[in-house]
Amino acid sequence: MYTAAFTRHLIDWQKQSGRHDLPWQNTRDAYRVWLSEIMLQQTQVTTVIPYYQRFLARFPDVAALAAAPVDDVLAHWAGLGYYARARNLHRCAQAIVTVHDGKFPNSPALLAELPGIGRSTAAAIAAFAYGTRAAILDGNVKRVLCRQFAIEGFPGSTPVERRLWELAESLLPEHEIEAYTQGLMDLGATCCTRSKPNCAACPVAADCLARSQQRQQELPWPKPRPVQPERSAFFLLIDDGQRLLLERRPPSGLWGGLLVPPEGDPASVLAALGLRAEECRNLPAFRHVFTHFKLTLTPVWCRVIPPASVAEAGRSWVAHSELVTAGVPTPFRKLFAGLYQAKG
Repeated sequence: MYTAAFTRHLIDWQKQSGRHDLPWQNTRDAYRVWLSEIMLQQTQVTTVIPYYQRFLARFPDVAALAAAPVDDVLAHWAGLGYYARARNLHRCAQAIVTVHDGKFPNSPALLAELPGIGRSTAAAIAAFAYGTRAAILDGNVKRVLCRQFAIEGFPGSTPVERRLWELAESLLPEHEIEAYTQGLMDLGATCCTRSKPNCAACPVAADCLARSQQRQQELPWPKPRPVQPERSAFFLLIDDGQRLLLERRPPSGLWGGLLVPPEGDPASVLAALGLRAEECRNLPAFRHVFTHFKLTLTPVWCRVIPPASVAEAGRSWVAHSELVTAGVPTPFRKLFAGLYQAKG
């Protein structure tokens, strides 16, 4: 393995051709580094940038985030998906303020003990904020290493992941850890992509075993995927003419902590709420794909007779004009925008 050459070429390439103008770069502010790393988990840079900027405008530092209501945090996160990240972000901010006196630890081990921060994210935060020499191993890095060194097997399996961690640590430079870490991220995002890797622009292509063996599409091995189960559900758009009734989901589980229309059999839900509908009609069903299953949603619009008061905890009436800015999941935001903006 050409480990020394790999590391040196990557650092030189990052300095010349890597990304240098992202909003969270050129700073040692651990809060900004941490926020970007959490948002970038399973989300592309182009998607993250506007969310990151709006989030910072509302929560400029860790103290402001820790003091904010979790509902406000979720509302600013809505649309990024994987909402457990937002809840852990809030919990982590509170832990930083109460346990660490408002300062992020510079130790990857201590960072990894905080909510929502795993081993790789902790290393990235420590490297960018403090210059700490630590190895990262996110999905992009796994792909780079599997191709560069022809590592076979699914990289998420325990034995392969252990081997990749050992390799990642052996490649660490003695100096310039920031450029090396960013170089790994840039290489996986811009050259060594999942499909159609740009080997001609890759700074380490000369020693890449996958390239020399013409196995770029084979490596890394994909995860064995079971058939995704299909589910279906009715969601009631209970409308009093000016407002829609929404209910807060439990903190964990599907759309945890967000506002959604009541789910269930329309007649049963209306009866349980003590409401009578003047009109009910099914709207076109649509499907939303989650990580582990596919959900077919059938919205049922119901006009209820005013005055409609539902005082039960966890439910609230939201004005039509506020629906698209409330903390609701993406599929419902799109539904509300099409339905109520079209109306008026």
